[in-house]
Amino acid sequence: QVRLEESGGGSVQPGGSLRLSCRAVGNIFSMDYVRWYRQPPGKQRELVAVITESDYVHYEDSVNGRFDISRDNGDKTAYLQMNDLRPEDTAVYYCEIQELGNYYEGRGIQVTVSS
Repeated sequence: QVRLEESGGGSVQPGGSLRLSCRAVGNIFSMDYVRWYRQPPGKQRELVAVITESDYVHYEDSVNGRFDISRDNGDKTAYLQMNDLRPEDTAVYYCEIQELGNYYEGRGIQVTVSS
């Protein structure tokens, strides 16, 4: 059984930074793919960033150049570094980890960007 523990969210002013963490607890050996999603208030969930098993990364256009996705397989932890945050980045952020054909998702963590 695997669960994901997300941390690092909170409130920040525009231009600020946050680093989200997603730690896998349980019987998982590798984080082949890591995806971060977000769901802004009243909107649909969207994919923000993904890192593949070959370390290819892709970002949603609005966060490209501001966000950085990474992972540490030794610590079973994935990260989303978010810089130059904007009010439109306000959302609940979810991490998803894929190991082979198994998908695990966190419960979500709130990020609020407001002055």
